[in-house]
Amino acid sequence: MDNDKFGEGAGQSRPPRDTATPDFVHPAPALARTVRLVTGDFLLTVNPVDGSEIEPCPPGGDPAHAEGHGGKQPARPVRYSSEERAERQRAAQPPLPTGPPALRLPLLERDDERERLVRLLGRGRSVRLTGPAGSGRSTLLDTVADDCADLAPDGVVRLSGYRRTPSELLYELFAVVYNAPQQRPDRAGLLERIRDIGAIVVLDDLEFGGAALGELLDAAPECAFLVAATPDIAAPAADSHLEEVFLAGLGRSSSLELLKRTVERPLTEDEANWAGDLWFESEGLPLRFVQAGALLRQSDSLRPDPEDPDAIGVFDSADGVEVPLPTLGEGAAPAALLASRLGESARQTLRFAVALGGEVPHQAHLPALVGDTHADAALGELMNCGLLSPVGTRYRLAAGVIAQLTEKGYADDVAAHAHTVAQHYAWWAGHPSVTPDRAVAEADAVLAALAALVPGEEAGHPSAAVLLARSAAPAFAAGLHWTAWERALRIGSEAARISGEVAEEAYFHHELGVLALCTGSLERARAELEASIAMRGALADKRGTVAGRRALALVADRAGGLVPGGRTPAGEEVPAARHEESASPPGGVSAAVLPLGASGRSKSSQEPATLVARRESPAGGAKPRGPLNVFGGARRNLVAAGAGALLAAVLGTVVTLGAASDHEEPPGGNVRNGQSANEDDAENGLDADEPAVGSTSRPGGDPDATGTATPSSSPSSGDPSKPGIEPSPSSSKPGGRPSPSSRPTTPTRPPSTPPTKPPTTPPPTSTPTPTPSTTPSPSATTSPEGSSSASAPITTSSAPASSASSSGSPVI
Repeated sequence: MDNDKFGEGAGQSRPPRDTATPDFVHPAPALARTVRLVTGDFLLTVNPVDGSEIEPCPPGGDPAHAEGHGGKQPARPVRYSSEERAERQRAAQPPLPTGPPALRLPLLERDDERERLVRLLGRGRSVRLTGPAGSGRSTLLDTVADDCADLAPDGVVRLSGYRRTPSELLYELFAVVYNAPQQRPDRAGLLERIRDIGAIVVLDDLEFGGAALGELLDAAPECAFLVAATPDIAAPAADSHLEEVFLAGLGRSSSLELLKRTVERPLTEDEANWAGDLWFESEGLPLRFVQAGALLRQSDSLRPDPEDPDAIGVFDSADGVEVPLPTLGEGAAPAALLASRLGESARQTLRFAVALGGEVPHQAHLPALVGDTHADAALGELMNCGLLSPVGTRYRLAAGVIAQLTEKGYADDVAAHAHTVAQHYAWWAGHPSVTPDRAVAEADAVLAALAALVPGEEAGHPSAAVLLARSAAPAFAAGLHWTAWERALRIGSEAARISGEVAEEAYFHHELGVLALCTGSLERARAELEASIAMRGALADKRGTVAGRRALALVADRAGGLVPGGRTPAGEEVPAARHEESASPPGGVSAAVLPLGASGRSKSSQEPATLVARRESPAGGAKPRGPLNVFGGARRNLVAAGAGALLAAVLGTVVTLGAASDHEEPPGGNVRNGQSANEDDAENGLDADEPAVGSTSRPGGDPDATGTATPSSSPSSGDPSKPGIEPSPSSSKPGGRPSPSSRPTTPTRPPSTPPTKPPTTPPPTSTPTPTPSTTPSPSATTSPEGSSSASAPITTSSAPASSASSSGSPVI
């Protein structure tokens, strides 16, 4: 960062201010503000409460968006006029500090560099100005910009490259030239606009080079760039065609002249010798002589005035006050000595700046932070001492000042000062009177406070960071500073994780997903939104979950596929499940295989068969609750059509089985335990009696006298497309009961060997519980192939071992 441009202009004196003036009184909470933006072909609604909402931008005439954009697509961006550009450039300058007017220092020994830069830019060539921090690069750029004001159609554009990426600089260039309120074009639209800009772009404090710098230059072929960087920044690529100009320090005579103008008096012989040693030590950097001049001015102010009659005796006595010249070390690193001679408000401002990594809050915030109603005057004191340097629209500590102050103990309470700044900015950023542009101007100080608190080692610091990120992130989004928006969201997400605030963490994930969708990072958007939906689902946040699902459906629509979980790209939501049954899968029935052999009994062939099925969901998913929607997505159409055809075949098989098994009347019209009770078989509704004495039935698996089988819980492994069935020859057992071989069986299961001896098992000692027709007792078996097969309930007897399988499965 350059540290050699110093504020100019006279400050205005103000009357004393009442200490009770409620400048920073916290008012009652106001309603949250929502801002609608157009980014690419998306309409983004920044909602600070539930999370931003994103939807395709209406092509026009949508009354729902009439408030934000007149119900139509926003107007095409138009260029600012020259007067509008000049006004915006003046507004973008750092604020003039209050207090005495700043010194107007001359530009010494820079005439050759100045003429060369103007000549190259006039030819349309781009130039890279390289010089160490404090060498006067910013002052030279200001002079060259004034000389080139009329060389390009779009004038001169001043930008700051401090902590900026090439993409950010392109968006800032677009915002300076084009009038496009509440619009942020996508990458393609941005490059299309940038290619038409013809301006001289003066870019200070550049922090990247190489291929990134080449990308910036190629994006604006009609612009001539003048970029300033320090020697440690990577050099541009060989094919970038950038002219190189190196800026060295001042000569000895020019350095002494600068010091004399800073002190505003001639130098003594001792001071001139001291300045010569300082020139050799600092290699002629102008910043060092500005700070040295401030040391000499402070020394002058500490000496008594010889013309003051009250101070003559003190001044002439041997014990009089005599301030010696600073040492050479103090002249090379003067920050601590300069700060010790400033007022308390200025020193406290330096502590806040050190805590924020060099960022100085706006002078309007200093009274609230320092606790002094006139603390804003401290900014002028620091500027006149050369401890601050302008960067873009704000001020930072000059080069080397942070290290010098840290050595003297100004960083001892960094966490406490950062916490104070975070609490203040959290209230300020969420205040209704603060516009997004004002919040963006303080973005670097806000982000510095967040970075100082996370990861927090002291109690309350992560929570303060969450509150600050929650208040500032929507303002950064509305102000179109999306890099600051992303950084605030990521730091806030980490702070919420540390403090255990799940609801806030879900909000940050949602916003990160929306931001990734706006920038075209679909995979990252899906991951962030799914994390947010999961957290909000656990918290029963219905509104937040719906907003997340809508954004996730839009991600799937852009990706051209289904969203994980069965949601469709059109954003169809899963209906709520009924209390008595499971919910259908979102994409339809994924497997429509029902258990076979579960037929109900009808009294005659003319009566409809009763389908007895388990209430549990089949292996393929929950049972459908309504007609299949075959007009959804393409994949759902295929699944629904196949499931419908398979379900029709299964139902036909079940009806055929029920009709084929209805050939005999039960002996007593009663239903035994383990059977399906049928309301049509009794005169007074359902009728189930206890098994007769001597019966060998057991609960959950015995047939009645007719041989009707109860359904099994295992689906058939046979072929459901062959519904034909033929009863096997019946063989009677003692007692007139037919053997299990007389029962109808499924066509896919081969008949097993029937029992060869009469049952000898005594009757059960307890009365079995009758099973209603809607809840059959399952008897599951597993086929050797691994698939499930339906088996009818059987009787248990003392038959030889050959009548039952060794695995314990019942034999039909």
